[in-house]
Amino acid sequence: MKRLSILHRILARGPALLACTLLVACASAPRPAPVRSLLRDADYPAPFAVDPPQRIFALSDAMRRYADTELRARMRQGDPRRALIRALYDRGQLRLSYDGGRTRNAAEAYAARAGNCLSLVIMSAAFARHLGLPVSYRRVEVDDQYSRSGGLLVAAGHVNLVLDRLPSRPMFDADLQQDLTVDFLPAEDLRGERSTALPESTVVAMYYNNRAAEALAAGHRARSYRWARAAVLQRPDYAPAINTLAVVYLRDGRLGAAEAALRAALDLDPANAGALSNLVQTLQREGRVDAARAYARRLAAVQPLQPYASFEAGRQAMAQGDFARARDLFERELRLQPDQSEVHYWLAQALWRLGDRRDAVRHLALAADNSTTPGSRDLYTAKLEHLKALHLQ
Repeated sequence: MKRLSILHRILARGPALLACTLLVACASAPRPAPVRSLLRDADYPAPFAVDPPQRIFALSDAMRRYADTELRARMRQGDPRRALIRALYDRGQLRLSYDGGRTRNAAEAYAARAGNCLSLVIMSAAFARHLGLPVSYRRVEVDDQYSRSGGLLVAAGHVNLVLDRLPSRPMFDADLQQDLTVDFLPAEDLRGERSTALPESTVVAMYYNNRAAEALAAGHRARSYRWARAAVLQRPDYAPAINTLAVVYLRDGRLGAAEAALRAALDLDPANAGALSNLVQTLQREGRVDAARAYARRLAAVQPLQPYASFEAGRQAMAQGDFARARDLFERELRLQPDQSEVHYWLAQALWRLGDRRDAVRHLALAADNSTTPGSRDLYTAKLEHLKALHLQ
C-alpha cells in the first residue's frame, strides 16, 4: 500500500513542485529549522481544532469490540501477531481496500474499511498497541509515484508497519523472535528495497501533512495552514511539512514568507525537489530571474525528468489529432511512472484512435487496476466494459 508523500505542483504556473506529505525522517537528524519564525498565525485564524496525536491512533468502540472478541480469540493459538496480520489481509475478515482519496485516522479507516497507506498503517498500529503488540515504522526506499489533485502534483512514497519480536516468549520459539512486516504492496514490488526506521512522531507529522495537502487541493488554505503548522511543530526537522507551509503562502501571494520557508526546507534537505521547484517559481514571481535560473539548474540535477511533462505534451498532441505522437509521449511517461492510471487511460484513447483495439483495452484495464480511489476505479472499469463491447463487434 502506498503511503502518501505529497509533492505539489501548481500546474497553471509552470513546473513548480509543491511538496507536502510523508516523505522522510532524515537518517541523521539535521539541525531543526526555527519553524516558529516561519509561522503566520495572524493571517490564518484557526477554523477548527487539529486532531491531537492520541486521537489519531484512538480506537472507536466498534474497533475495541472487534479487537477484544474476534482478534483476541484468534490470538490464543500460536503467534498473536499473525492473528492480526491475517485479519488485515484476509478478504473474509476486515475486507480492507485501498482508497487514496483522503487520509483517515484509525477509527475512520476502520469504519470505512479503506484508506491510503498511511491510514491503514495507523489503524493497524492502533490495533496492535491495544492488543499489547510492540510496533515500529519503516520508510521504504521506493521511487515516488505522482498523481494530480486540485491543480497540485502529488507524489506518493511508501511506509509500512513492523510488528516487533516478542521478547517475553520462549527463546526456543524462533518464529516469535522475528519481526513481521505489515505491508499492503505486493511482496514482489518491495523485494530488495531498503528501508529506514521512522519514529512515531514523524508518522504523526506525516498524517498532519497529508491532511494539509488534501485541504490545499480542495482550496481550503486556512485549514491547510493549520494542518501544516501542526506538522512542523510536531517535527521541526520534517522538510516536506515546511514546504507545505510555503505552498500555502505561495498560493496566497505571500512571496517573502514562501521564500523563507523554502530556504528552511532546503537547509534540512538540499535535494528536496519540491522545495527547489517551488523556490524557482517564487523567485520568478519576485522578478529575480538569475537566481531562479540557478535553482532551476539545481532542480534539473536532482530531477532530470519532470513528472507529467511528457503526459501534458501527449495531451496536446491528442488535441491536434497527432495520435501516433501522443502514443509515443504517453509511453515515455509510463517509463517514468509505470503505475500511473491517468496516463494508461490516455494511452488507451490514443491507441484506440490508431486502431490498436487490443492494446487499448489492455491499457484501460491497467488504468482501472492502478487507480487509487473508488470513483476513478469505477469510471475506468465502466469505460473498459464499453471498449470491450466495441472490440467484440
